[in-house]
Amino acid sequence: MLSLPSLCVGFLARRGVLGAASIRAASHGHGGHVTTQEDLSVSMYYDTRSFPLPDVPFCKELDASQKALKEKEKGSWTQLSHEEKEALYRLKFHQTFAEMNKPTNEWKTVLGGVLAMLGFTGLIVWWQRVYVYPPKPRTLDDEWKAQQVKRMLDMRMNPVQGFAAKWDYDKNEWKK
Repeated sequence: MLSLPSLCVGFLARRGVLGAASIRAASHGHGGHVTTQEDLSVSMYYDTRSFPLPDVPFCKELDASQKALKEKEKGSWTQLSHEEKEALYRLKFHQTFAEMNKPTNEWKTVLGGVLAMLGFTGLIVWWQRVYVYPPKPRTLDDEWKAQQVKRMLDMRMNPVQGFAAKWDYDKNEWKK
């Protein structure tokens, strides 16, 4: 099994940051194991659109039929059938660009997770309103607010530009 440092060295080597001498010299404290090019190629195949040609083939160990197909590949490609050409492609690559670009159903999982979290959050808010928060003060009732407005108008609070300036005292209604 490869350790995390050897995977990091493999990633840097794949991106061209480390040269072959650096790879051979990179040793880690796991039993004095030296990371070699063969170690790096064990797990370095992956399909990405940004890096279309991996350094290692998808199938490293071939069976007898695949070896025969590889020998047939060395001849004329006009003699190969479409299925044989596709099989040769699959020996080198795991997916085509069309298969890599194919939409997945991952959005359903993400949307389901988001909706589940929103539902859970709603339950927490409901629980807090019922069991945590105190009851509303009586000053927030509509009746109390109406009495407060009437008292402010009776006291003629801010008659020039404020609250009482917007009330018509002759008609007992708000100015238009």
